[in-house]
Order: sequence, then structure tokens, then C-alpha cells
Amino acid sequence: MMLPGWRQWLFALKISGAALLALGIALWVDLPRPYWAMATVYITMQPLSGATRSKAVYRVAGTLIGVSMAVVLVPPLVDSPEMLTLGLALWTAGCLYLSLLDRSPRAYLFMLAGYTAALIGFPAVTSPEAIFDTAVSRAEEITLGILCASLVASLVFPEPVGPVLAARVGAWLAEAGRWTGDVLSGAGEEPALRARRLRLAAEAAEIDALAAHLAYDTSAQSRATSLVQLLRGRMLMLLPVLSSLSDRIAALRGLSGLAPELRTLLADVEAWSAAGAPACEADALLARIAAADRPLPPHPSWPALVRASLLDRLRELLAIGRDCRVLQDRIAKGGGALREPLAFAGEFGGRAPRHRDHGMALRSALGAFLGTIACVVVWIATAWPDGATAAMMGAVLTCLFATQDDPVPAILSFATWTGVAALAIGVLLFGVMPLVHDFVSLALVLAPPLVLCGLLMTSPKTLPVGLALGVNGNALLAVQDRYTSEFGSYVNASLALVGGIWIAAMVTRLVRSVGAEHGARRLIAVSRADLARAARRRGRGDRTAFAHLMLDRLGLLVPRLAAAPPDSPLRRIDTLAALRVGMNLVSLRRARHGLPAEAVASLDAALDGVAEHYERTSAGSPAAEALLAHIDAALAQIGAEAGTPGRRDALLGLAGLRRALFPGAPPAGGALIAREAA
Repeated sequence: MMLPGWRQWLFALKISGAALLALGIALWVDLPRPYWAMATVYITMQPLSGATRSKAVYRVAGTLIGVSMAVVLVPPLVDSPEMLTLGLALWTAGCLYLSLLDRSPRAYLFMLAGYTAALIGFPAVTSPEAIFDTAVSRAEEITLGILCASLVASLVFPEPVGPVLAARVGAWLAEAGRWTGDVLSGAGEEPALRARRLRLAAEAAEIDALAAHLAYDTSAQSRATSLVQLLRGRMLMLLPVLSSLSDRIAALRGLSGLAPELRTLLADVEAWSAAGAPACEADALLARIAAADRPLPPHPSWPALVRASLLDRLRELLAIGRDCRVLQDRIAKGGGALREPLAFAGEFGGRAPRHRDHGMALRSALGAFLGTIACVVVWIATAWPDGATAAMMGAVLTCLFATQDDPVPAILSFATWTGVAALAIGVLLFGVMPLVHDFVSLALVLAPPLVLCGLLMTSPKTLPVGLALGVNGNALLAVQDRYTSEFGSYVNASLALVGGIWIAAMVTRLVRSVGAEHGARRLIAVSRADLARAARRRGRGDRTAFAHLMLDRLGLLVPRLAAAPPDSPLRRIDTLAALRVGMNLVSLRRARHGLPAEAVASLDAALDGVAEHYERTSAGSPAAEALLAHIDAALAQIGAEAGTPGRRDALLGLAGLRRALFPGAPPAGGALIAREAA
């Protein structure tokens, strides 16, 4: 186990200092429950100062919405516990549903608005007349904790998001550059290396999540948020382009169609990529590609189609690589106007679409609803004095881990460490706290455990442990302006905390838990449905929006495939080949509008065959030979239509489909081969 470095110690000292600052101010202004301010610091503070401020903004807004809803629901429904429980549970579940669909930092606002109403509403049942004062106090305590976390994160050795983001982007592009070199040199890929390439999609999603906090940063890069979005679009498009380029080079090698001039061109592009893709050298290479790219003759041969497709992908690689270099340099300098126009300027504007799983969001919302109801039923049935605490924890825990495929292990771990926190707090509360008589001695007593919690939060593996100890430990300690602890109340509160978490785990196990393989199958299924839909529709389509959506799913799929069993058939699925199918479908939908009626009919038959393949077969199933015949017939029909608009795009799109769906098929026959022989 590695010892914490100075960054970890710095974060631990900052978060413990912010917690003590919040406690001191809360005691000074005589807030009823100052420990809420301490616990809020541990929920809000992040290692990066921009992320802390981003979370703080949404937490304040979510808190205000949640306490307002508690004030609205409790007074009129307090005499009808069934309706009050139903109202709070429905509110929590509905907000969680919106949170899971949002998939941005703003999602935290929805989640917090949901369970804050439960945090305020259930304890207020015993004194509904004081609900407004309670709501105001909780809002003040939580806001105080947020402000202290933001203040310390911003003023005490702040660690901005911008430099970290720039380093992550640089590492991503470096890995993509190594992949580019392997593709252009024709080097083979081991399974471990292919898995590493797929990780680029997941890392792009992580970079996107980090970039979402950039607007709240104080670094120079904070002014380049729009440029980061443009860069991310091009980073994602590199993946299908490189995958297609690798396929075309392999296909031409198999056909002995990789002429010396083409080999020289590939070697020069490889050298350009290895040199960091300098923008000043890209135009000369693009001119050489244009010179090598000859018009497709009537009835073009299969090698000619593959060669033309390779040159198109090579052109896209250079244009995207140049854009990435220009944007990366401009972001490093803090943004500003670009000195030269970007390629694909119209295709990467706006916010990229994201995958939204309404089914799993509904299941998670149902789990939160039933978990809250179950805790309240136990509370009422047993007349449990601290049953409100269990109901609160049931609502909170079913929300906190709802983004995971199987939240139960994380919830149970949280319960375990909450129990550990309860034992430790018991020793502190009844063995040490009676000796504390002023704030200085209180701070000295609390500092070591608070620092320990902060250290645990610096590692992804121990983050849940640190969070459980930091949040629930402070709640159990329940520091007030005078010592009033009573052993029976402490035991009751501890049992309620752990009991509520266990009830949440049991309900989640019954309603919500799925494995990583199940999550992967859902992502693959919805991607296949979108591919079938893209083949059925006859619109022009937005290639970049479609690519972003497919790549967003790929980023979600990769970690699930890694967690699937080694013998899972999902591991054998070529996810990038499915992405190439999607890109070719969009190209064919565009090209279709410029073709004559006979060619359109032939192309439509191929597109319908693709749709049937994705609608009627399972993932990993080979495509039917009838589809190959439809594609070859469309190639022959459209190849005969010389001079028609969209002909080239249609032919290259069909060739791409053929390579993605039938990589082992012999070259297209019939007229194509006959023309090649002639």
C-alpha cells in the first residue's frame, strides 16, 4: 500500500480545516445542529477547486429546492402519514430519475433536491409546527458548510481544473498518436492492446466530465470551455477514423493493392503524427492525398473502392489531427480566437447528445421509492424513536449509488463503515468529549479523525470509507454548544443509521441490482436498435451527432466489458466495427438523395437488410449471406451510374458496410471483378 503523497495530505488538511471552520462559525452564530455544516463539507469538497465550486453551486440550489418542498408537503399531510410518506418518496424518486437522465454536474442538483426533502421532512413529523424554522436552519447549516468548503478550496493552495485537464488531454492524444503509428505501419494488435485502445473512449468520457467543471475554474483554461468541447468532438471522431483506416490498410494488403506510392504516403503521415501532428505540415500531405485520389470509373474494382476509402479516411485523419493540435495549443494559452479555420467546422458545434437509459433510471427511481417506503413501514410498525433517521438514510443511500449497475456492495460497505464510525464515535463521545471545555480543545480532539477521513477520500478505493466516516461520523458525534450526549439516544441513532442503510440495500437488491454484463447488454442492445433505426430512416442524418451518441455509449460500455467474466461472449464483440457501420449508414442516407431511382431501390434493399440484421439477430451473430448479396448488388448498380451526385459516397459507404459486416468475405464479385480483370 502506497503512503499518501503531499497532495493527499494537503487535501486532508484542507477538508478538515474547512470542517472545523464551519463548526466554529455554526457554534458562534448558535445554529441548532452545527454538525450538519461539518458533514456538508465532506460531501461537497473535491480535490480540484473548480469541481468544489461547481458542486457547491448545485448543492446550494438543490438544498433550497428540497427544503422548500419539505415545507410544502409536511404541514398539510402531517396528520396523514401514509400520504406524507407517499409524497416524500415520490418526490425523491422523481428527482433521482431526472438526475440519472441528466448525466452532467447539474444532475447533483436534482438528486440533492430529492433526498433533502426527506432529510428535512421525516424528522419534522414529530414537530410539524416548527417545519419552517427547521427548514431555514438546515438550509443555513448546509449553506455554511458549502461556503466554507468553497472558500478553503479556493484560497488555500487551490488546485485548478485547467492544468489537470490539459495534462489528461495531452496523455489521451499521445496514446491516440501511438495507435495512429501502429495503424499506419500495419502493426498487429494484441488483445491487451486492443483493450487499451477501447479505453480511449472511456477516458474521453472522463475528460468530458472533468471539462464540465472548467467554467467554475480560476485557471487560464477556464476561458476556453467552448474550445474544449470542439476538441472533445474531434478526439471522439478519431476512434472510428483510426478503426476504419486500420481495416482498409489490412484489406489492401490482403489484395496486394498497397502500391509503393501509397506506402510512402502512409509512412509520411506516420512521421507527421509521430512529430506531434504539426498544423503547418498538414496542408502538404492533404495535397498529396488529393493528387493520389483518382475519380472512380464506371464499374470500379473492389481494390479501387478500398483504396478510395482509405484515402478518404487518411484525409479525415489529417484534418482531425491538425484540428486537435491547433485546439490543444490554443487551450493551453487560455483560449482566444483561432488563427485559422478548423476542418469540419459545422459538424462539431453545440452540445453532443448523450445516452439516456430511461429503463434503468425508472428502476432506480422505483428502488428509491420502495426503499423509503420500507424504512417508514418499519418505523411505524415498531414505533422506533429514531425511525425518522432510518427513513432519511434509506432515501439518501438509494440515491447516492444509483449510477452503479449493482449498488448493493457499495451500500453494504457504507453500512459497514458507518458501523465502524459508530463504534469510534462512541469512544470519542463518552470517553474524550466530557473532558472538552472550549473550542480549541474540541478542534484538537477532532482534527486527527477528520484528517484521517480526508486521507481516505483521496483514493478511489477508499473514498466510500472516508465519506461514510466523515459524513455519518459527524452526524453521530452531533456536536452542540454544550455536552448533552446520552448513551441510549446514541445507540438508537447508530442503529437507525445502519438499519436504514441495510433496508436500502435489501430493497435495492430486490428491485435494482444488475451485473456489469447486464448493463453491457443493455448498451449493446440500444446501440443495435439505433443502427437498425438509422438504416430504416431515409433522412440525411447528422454524422457527428450520431457518432457522439455511439461513442458516449462506448465510453459507458468499456468498463462494463472489463468487469464482465473472462468467458463472456460480450468480450468477443467488435464494438468499433459497429461504430463504423453507423458512420457508413449516415453517409449512405446522405448519398441516397442524389441517386437515380434504380440505384435508390438497390441501396434501399441493402439498408433494409442491415436493419433486419440488427433487429432480428443477437449481438455477435454473423450477418446473413443474403445481406452480402444485397450490398454487392447495390455496389454493381450504383457503380454503373457514372457522374451522378452522391455516387462516390454511396459506393464508399457500401464498401465500408461490407468490410464491417463481412470482414472475411472475398472481394466483391460480378461486374466489379470483371472490370478489375479488364
